[in-house]
Amino acid sequence: MPFRFLQRLLAIFMSALLSTAFVHSTASAQEEHPGSARKIITRTVPVCPDLARRMNLEGTVKLLVTVEPDGTVKSAEVVGGHPLLVNAAENAVHKWKWVPEQAASKELVEIKFQRK
Repeated sequence: MPFRFLQRLLAIFMSALLSTAFVHSTASAQEEHPGSARKIITRTVPVCPDLARRMNLEGTVKLLVTVEPDGTVKSAEVVGGHPLLVNAAENAVHKWKWVPEQAASKELVEIKFQRK
């Protein structure tokens, strides 16, 4: 019985701590393309998932993107990043458009999710 009481008390304390510490924080995303040789024409900003926003989650998602010769995205392979942020990053990158070239290319994309 005392152990259960302590568990509840700890859960309430942690919940209160997290909700007050970041009450004015919101998540945003900034894209970078450090290893990119190909220029991006159109970028879609990823939408931070509600759960990640409520958790005040920050982080960088790294994707290895295969770009077709016409500049559209063929595929995106996750290289790293928090699982709650990966889908948002992938969905956004699939809408990006690069400058057309003669051959397909692989582009390293980093998308940063940060609180404002």
